[in-house]
Amino acid sequence: MVIVIVAIIVIAVVVAALLYSRQRRSQQLQEGFGPEYDRTLEERGGDRREAEAELHERRQRREQFEVRELEPAARDRYAERWRAAQRRFVDEPAPAVGEADALVIEVMRDRGYPVAEEFDQRAADVSVDHPPVVEHYSAAHDISGRATAAEASTEDLRQAMVHFRALFVELLGRDEQPGTDEPQRDGSAQQTENVRR
Repeated sequence: MVIVIVAIIVIAVVVAALLYSRQRRSQQLQEGFGPEYDRTLEERGGDRREAEAELHERRQRREQFEVRELEPAARDRYAERWRAAQRRFVDEPAPAVGEADALVIEVMRDRGYPVAEEFDQRAADVSVDHPPVVEHYSAAHDISGRATAAEASTEDLRQAMVHFRALFVELLGRDEQPGTDEPQRDGSAQQTENVRR
């Protein structure tokens, strides 16, 4: 009888430890990924186990990369190129959005992220280190695709620039600011006000 009671206690302790471990892992993923956790959960039809497995795989994949900070000179060059893309937006919104997209990819490559993958994989990779802004990246990419098909308004393109900027600033790292001018809603050539984060 004592052996049975001990066995039941051991099983209960093991089950409790497993449940605690699973709950702790869920909490760490929720805290680490923030809104990206909820988006992935929704994308997986509310299947928590499947969503968490995907997020865990993202972290494991990310550990294989050698992501590094940009050198100050590189940050300055990229910030200047961003300002040029935003100035170009006034006269050529669609090409400026394409330039912003390409610039984000270039910064990702320079930081050590693999960029040869499809967009979904790039977004998943960057979500591990920058979960708050990956949603911006997805929105910008969607608008950029519509712009290529000539299905995006000037306001859509302006929004794409704002979304790309959110990720761009995050990727620059440190407290470096690109000194960005937000594109005008009306596309006019008047000087825009600097938007500081």
